[in-house]
Amino acid sequence: MNARPTRVIWPFGPYGTSIGLLLALTTPLYFLWTRKDPNHRLSLREIPLEIMNQRYYWHILLYVVMFGFKAFTDHHNEPLKELVGGYTHFIHAIEGNFVHGVQSIIESEIIIQILSLHYLFAYLFIIWYPPVHHILSGDRDLADLSAMNYVFIYLLAVPFYLFFNVEVTSSYVPGVEALMYHDSWNIAFFTNNDPFDNGIPSLHIGLPISLLLIHRAHLKANGIEISTWRHRGLDRFIVANVAIYSFSILYLGIHWVSDIVPGLLLAVICSKTCIHIQPLLREFGIRGAIQTFIDPHHIKAIVFAIIFGMLAISVAINGPGTDSEHPDFRMEGDDVRLDILEIHSLSTPTIVTLTNVGDVPVQILLVDRDFVEPLSDRGFIDFESALPHGLSKTLEGDSEWSFEHLPENLLDVDVILMRSAQGSNEIAEVAVLADYPDSDTLLVSGILLCLPSFGLMGLFVGHVLSERRPDRSG
Repeated sequence: MNARPTRVIWPFGPYGTSIGLLLALTTPLYFLWTRKDPNHRLSLREIPLEIMNQRYYWHILLYVVMFGFKAFTDHHNEPLKELVGGYTHFIHAIEGNFVHGVQSIIESEIIIQILSLHYLFAYLFIIWYPPVHHILSGDRDLADLSAMNYVFIYLLAVPFYLFFNVEVTSSYVPGVEALMYHDSWNIAFFTNNDPFDNGIPSLHIGLPISLLLIHRAHLKANGIEISTWRHRGLDRFIVANVAIYSFSILYLGIHWVSDIVPGLLLAVICSKTCIHIQPLLREFGIRGAIQTFIDPHHIKAIVFAIIFGMLAISVAINGPGTDSEHPDFRMEGDDVRLDILEIHSLSTPTIVTLTNVGDVPVQILLVDRDFVEPLSDRGFIDFESALPHGLSKTLEGDSEWSFEHLPENLLDVDVILMRSAQGSNEIAEVAVLADYPDSDTLLVSGILLCLPSFGLMGLFVGHVLSERRPDRSG
């Protein structure tokens, strides 16, 4: 067994750097965006009292709960993939290699670095900063709506993430490089936190768009012109980030164009349900929110949404996405693809099967991530240098390799590297199936995790329909 390489522990990885920037910029940006209306700023002495009086401690608790909820949801992703497969081939059939053209527009190390840092930082900023901004500005309703926006849009996305897997473009489109993921600074963080197959929907578009829709509804309801609005600086910042994301998520080899459309749809649903529920929560508390879900005007749509959602899940399980002829990874030339082996048990092994579903021979390497990390640089992984440190096998067309994977400890992270043998310019295709020991148990909890999404979708439909019904009173 090879000794692990010596690593220099750098305390500021992508997440730490983003959080550091976020904390450093919160105060100066707040003062910048409120400079023309300082009378609405809370003093330091007023903040604790404001948090208690307006019950903002619920916002803090909500974010803590969501941190755990997201981690628990992510724990389901890879085990459920064995049961539901993926639909990347369907998305590729719609838009082809368009993303490759986007990535070919410009090659710049500086742009790659800026967009990579922006990808994580701006997303965390849009989650964290708006509620803080509105709390410190004494704007209770927008503080509520900003916090609810993050929670609701993630809840809405859960069924897609668990039962409609779509690989990132840099795993599937030949020639597209994982400019952000395959980098020594980023690879550990993203392999720990990103399954690389949550393409649909794009919340990097959906989250800020939903917040912008909430802003527009707030302006309309209060008869405020955006040119005179005291929060227009924040609003413009969010608009600018949507514009950047519209390019960067394609350029960095992450999303498909098709991922944006469901993100926009969820933004509409999220903003509408937030605006409907927020005043009920403020006036009546949790009981008010529950009442709107069982309201006769809404309950039929909610029940229908839950039934329809459950039927969709039943179709997805062992459904069209599990067709063994469809690859999960496609590559040509010097492309190197990476897949993650998650840790779910230290006693029962995961059964991993890799199948060459094409005609071009493929070289597979099972290797500790610690060896891959220093060999990754802006989309390029030095496969040759990693070879001596892992277990490799060449798969001819229509052949497979099965092995048992049992990590030694919770920090023993292994990855699978794939490339076309001898750098063939023909497209090589590989399907990966990992049978995790807890997949059956996680299927049940995964379905339960989807129920809030179905409930919110049903509430949206029921509320929209009730608004369109003629008022028969009087």
